[in-house]
Amino acid sequence: MSVSSLLHELILVRAAADPESAAIRHGDRTHSYADLAVRIECVAAGLVALGMARSDRVAVYLDKRIETVAALFGISAAGGVFVPVNPVLKPAQVVHILTDCGVRILITSSQRLQTLQALLAECRDLVKVVVIADGSAEADTPAAAPARIGWEDLAAVPRRSGHRVIDHDIAAILYTSGSTGRPKGVVLSHRNLVAGAQSVATYLGNRPDDRLLAALPLSFDAGFSQLTTAFHAGACTVLLNYLFPRDVVNAVVCERISGLTAVAPLWIQLAQLDWPASATGHLRYFANTGGRMPRETLARLRQHLPDTRPYLMYGLTEAFRATYLDPDEVDRRPDSIGKAIPNAEVLVLRPDGTPCAPHEPGELVQRGALVAQGYWNQPQATAERFRPLPAALGASHGGRPVPEIAVFSGDTVTRDEEGFLYFIGRNDEMIKTSGYRVSPTEIEEILYTIPSVAECAAFGVPHPQMGEAICAVIAHSPHEPQPQAPAVLTQCRVRMPGYMVPSALQILQAPLPRNPNGKIDRKAIAAQWLRETGPSAP
Repeated sequence: MSVSSLLHELILVRAAADPESAAIRHGDRTHSYADLAVRIECVAAGLVALGMARSDRVAVYLDKRIETVAALFGISAAGGVFVPVNPVLKPAQVVHILTDCGVRILITSSQRLQTLQALLAECRDLVKVVVIADGSAEADTPAAAPARIGWEDLAAVPRRSGHRVIDHDIAAILYTSGSTGRPKGVVLSHRNLVAGAQSVATYLGNRPDDRLLAALPLSFDAGFSQLTTAFHAGACTVLLNYLFPRDVVNAVVCERISGLTAVAPLWIQLAQLDWPASATGHLRYFANTGGRMPRETLARLRQHLPDTRPYLMYGLTEAFRATYLDPDEVDRRPDSIGKAIPNAEVLVLRPDGTPCAPHEPGELVQRGALVAQGYWNQPQATAERFRPLPAALGASHGGRPVPEIAVFSGDTVTRDEEGFLYFIGRNDEMIKTSGYRVSPTEIEEILYTIPSVAECAAFGVPHPQMGEAICAVIAHSPHEPQPQAPAVLTQCRVRMPGYMVPSALQILQAPLPRNPNGKIDRKAIAAQWLRETGPSAP
């Protein structure tokens, strides 16, 4: 079989080798690799006919469906840059993304287009909108609006080749969730995405008979990875737009899913549900990303799924994926984020760029083929995060004429004597209280050991004497009596040193607020707390 070097070749190569094998399932329809290859070639031809130049940005604002997959990979085949937009974003957030990276063509549904209509005039670079009919009435088109073309008309254009690209060229811009401000566009090359697919599929052991459930947004790096790893292995991806966690369990069972990747907040909810005993027979692995999974959640999932292998992963959009913990190590070191994934190296460095000693906290720095190209149109932010690696740590120890660029994550970790890594916290989220630096993740991990706590978030708020006071918000488990704040704080005093015990605690109904990628939005919770209590509370 030929080797894929460009993103869309993951599909085209597989279609040539095994055309009738299943590639995508959505609803009650299954699409073969041959069918998907034809669809992306049609999209590519249509985009070139619309006047798309090489490296033009094309946004896809759709829920998960076959057209979404065909559009994303069709843009790649045409030589453009795809920008997947999370379907849960509000119109103003969508327009920010379209304007920030100068999107020239937008692919969306008629219903979603209506929600954007009042703001489209702000998108000065937008010249064409490809509309997928979904039964909604078409809104009146102002004279100055971008020209529109139907999806069927786009796909009916005679076949033609896309623009020539190489693996160094930009393939995608994925926007971060924006929990620390306006979202930034992470620029990824074909090489980044293909190398990521190969690496992840290798350690997960993906194979042609796998059925992977795409529950996460495709605009999220881990969500898009469900497509690329499946296509690299020749497996099938099942697309799911779920409303409730129970929908995920039902899909796993009905579709006989063999691999499921989710973020910790979703796993917390899934662990509280009853799983049919049959699920563990076909669910070969489950994987966590986007934040540490609480021990209690992991233990509960393993009770539900005793024959399913757990993969605990860590990654950042700026490098796609960084580490994973081998399932055979989970019982011995459940708090570890593991070691570097294949074809990547992870370093733990001091501020002066020298390696940390075992158990010494330092910044996680990643080098290799998965390191992104930087942030779109943000040179200062790029220079802060993507920096030259100290010469002694690079591939040629200072002998290469151009410095090697690595991604400095902003996350504090430690490494033990055997090389296993442990996450401490994000540098910009560490709580500075009474002379201590406290990780909110560490506080949350202890709170999760209290049976009545289903979800939680810890954060710091300004305090005149302590610098910052620790506050916590918890959501109680529906399977346990609602806890009282004094009782929870009493348990905190038993389980935590005094400087870590929250000064104030609030109990809410689950679920806690999420960002668009499904992670608990600690920043938004802290901001709401300050609005309600004032700048110097508690």
